[in-house]
Order: sequence, then structure tokens, then C-alpha cells
Amino acid sequence: MRVLICLMATLLHVPAWAQTLQTSAGTLKVDAIVSGLEEPWAMAFLPDGGMLITERGGRLLHVKDGQSQTVSGLPRVVVDGQGGLLDVLVPRDFEQTREILWSHSARTQGGNHTAVTVARLSDDGSRVTNARRIFEGLPGSGNGRHFGSRLVEARDGTVFVTIGDRGDRPEAQNLGSHHGSVVRINRDGSVPSDNPFVGQDGARPEIWSYGHRNPQAAALDLNGNLIVVEHGARGGDEVNRVKRGGNFGWPVISYGTHYSGASIGEGTSKAGMEQPAFYWDPSMAPSGMIVYSGRLWPNWRGDLFVGSLKFDYISRLDGSPLAEREQIKGPETERVRALSEGPDGTIWFLSVGNGTLFRLSPG
Repeated sequence: MRVLICLMATLLHVPAWAQTLQTSAGTLKVDAIVSGLEEPWAMAFLPDGGMLITERGGRLLHVKDGQSQTVSGLPRVVVDGQGGLLDVLVPRDFEQTREILWSHSARTQGGNHTAVTVARLSDDGSRVTNARRIFEGLPGSGNGRHFGSRLVEARDGTVFVTIGDRGDRPEAQNLGSHHGSVVRINRDGSVPSDNPFVGQDGARPEIWSYGHRNPQAAALDLNGNLIVVEHGARGGDEVNRVKRGGNFGWPVISYGTHYSGASIGEGTSKAGMEQPAFYWDPSMAPSGMIVYSGRLWPNWRGDLFVGSLKFDYISRLDGSPLAEREQIKGPETERVRALSEGPDGTIWFLSVGNGTLFRLSPG
């Protein structure tokens, strides 16, 4: 079996894993839960204690009670550059509907783009049925960059989908394109009537905000407001508190530079464009985040935890103005792709570098 469920008794054979991490909340225990993953991208908890994990190459795993299985029935995804099988969402009404959603790259008009599919998960978690695509970004693109792809269920049951600029920078300012936007859709893929650009000539009605570069992390804060974290270019990775109809500036304003070192756009600010709540320079390549409930560590209530793909740590941010307070780092945090808070308040993360799902709990 390619995926091995790692119990504490077998952790000794895993090289260099420290089994504890030092943090501002004290010593945390690190447990390896699932290893042998191939480019894991996202995870989501199920109400019965199970979990779903995506691998970018197209495999969805169901993990429960020390056993894992590949979920059958998924339509084939297009694996293209950074694209593939990406995020997975278990909605709040899962116990009634058995529906799950996942984002992925797909063939659309003019090339490939971010898409969202919904299906019913069987009672034993072994397969999905009635899979149907409810959203696809338009127009398609011929390159394999910047799919975005995080899924977040809003408190009203609508779904936010983050979409990158697909490497076509000016399109992030074009409301006639889904490139570089956060879209908001109903669970059936229809457009909520209160979306900001509904009825505006030439605008894609699904768009909620725009001017984003490549948001690969997203979550609701404790008040139910959407936060996204996005890759900058060379510097300028941003935390953005998303506003309805907001223009977040890319590529007109940025705190980074092009990879060549050339300046971007018109500077760091412009009237009518939103400022980030925080930015990193140099870039740390953010992917995956949670806003922590405080259940196990009350001093961390409301804090943001963001994974770094480049520098191999988990960033903790809080305060007003928002600031990075610490970097949680160890051999386990190699290329952190996703984070999730468990039902009991533990913090879980996926390491691309280790191909492993880890859990943090009180030491």
C-alpha cells in the first residue's frame, strides 16, 4: 500500500523527525499520521472522524480508523504544471447530503482553468457518485501557472473559490475574466444575487473580489470574514482581508518586484485599490492557512497560521496591525502545503517535502 498509516510505535524508523516542536505555547508533540503521500495538496475532516486528502496527481484518499483507501469515481483531472486535483471541502450539511466539493484544473474554453466539482461520497467513503461540475473559470489559459483553488464555505452556505491570474497579469484587472479573482457561488453553481458585479455589463457575475495574483490559502476569521493569502512575485506575498467588490491591486500595485528585479506597476498604493493586512519580503511562498479557534491554546485564539513552501515553516500572525509573531519550524515542516484545525483543536498540516500528514497536540 502506497500510503502507510504511521502509529507512534513505528515513528522511530522515520529519519530526522523530532517528534516535538518548540513554540510560544510551549512544547508541541508532533505525530506522523499518514506517510507515503505523493504531492498532497489539501485535507478535510469528516464528521465521523475520518478525513479526505487530495494528491495533485488526481488521487483522493479516505482515511479512517488507521486505514486508508483510494476514493473511486472521480472524473479525470487535467494535471498541468501547478494544476491537478487541488482543494477539497466538506460542507457543514454533509451528514444530511453526503456531498463534497473539490477544485481542480480542467479543460475549459481556450485552454485549462480552475474548476469545481461536487459529488456524493458513499457511506463507507470508498467512492463518489453523481459527480457534476458546478463552476469553471473562463477564459482558459495555455499555461500551467497560478490556479489558486482554495475553497471556503461562507456562513451563509455560499462557496468562495480563489483563482490565480494564470500568469497573465493584466487579466487580474479585467472583470470580464475570472483570472486573479475570488469568486462566490451557490452550492449548485448558480450566482448569488447579491454578488457585487451582478448585472454589470461585461463583468463575470461570479466575481466577489479581483486584483489577486495567486491566492493559495483562504479561511474565514472568527467573525466569518474571508481572508486570503497569496503569492507575490519576488517579495510581496500578501495577507488580504477580502472585501465585497474589492480591487486588491495586482499587477498595478505590489510590495514585490518581478523575478528579474524590475519594478511592478505603479508602486505600492493607488486610490481605489486595497492594501494588504500584512506582506512578506522576501517571499515565503504561502500555501494553506487556518484561523485558530483557541480551543487547546487560548492565547492563539484568532491567530493566523500559514504554511511556507519556500522556507519550511508555519507562520503565526496576530495583532493589529497584523504581524508575524513566530515561525514554527522543524524537520516535519518541509514545504507545508495545507493546514487544518481538528475537531478537538489540534493543528494538522500536510508536508509536500515529507509526503506526510502531521498532527500537533499539547506536548
